[in-house]
Amino acid sequence: MSSSEIDDYLETVPSPQREVLGDLRAMILNAINEVEEGISYRIPAFRVEGGVAAGFAAFSNHMSYFPFSGSVLAQLSDEIATFAHTKSALHFTTDAPLSGDLVARLIAVRLSEINDRGR
Repeated sequence: MSSSEIDDYLETVPSPQREVLGDLRAMILNAINEVEEGISYRIPAFRVEGGVAAGFAAFSNHMSYFPFSGSVLAQLSDEIATFAHTKSALHFTTDAPLSGDLVARLIAVRLSEINDRGR
């Protein structure tokens, strides 16, 4: 995995989504120690201790945060209630980006899962 892969991905994303995802990347890096950056399933991903802890992607009408777990978003249902989401993706826009506090909570829940499962 390589951080330059994420740089390359972000170069393909139009502004202002590129800036919002750049800010999200910084929030993720701030929340995870010793993280490996790269591409997984064709999206920017952040791996720690053998498990992918977070990812994101840009789409034509929104952006998505991926916790790489089907249970993280359910555990934070009250905190994500204002965002559209599926079981495995949290959708946001340039007008309503994710906050640093929410990203930190999403990461903390996922890291707990990775540590509990030993992967």
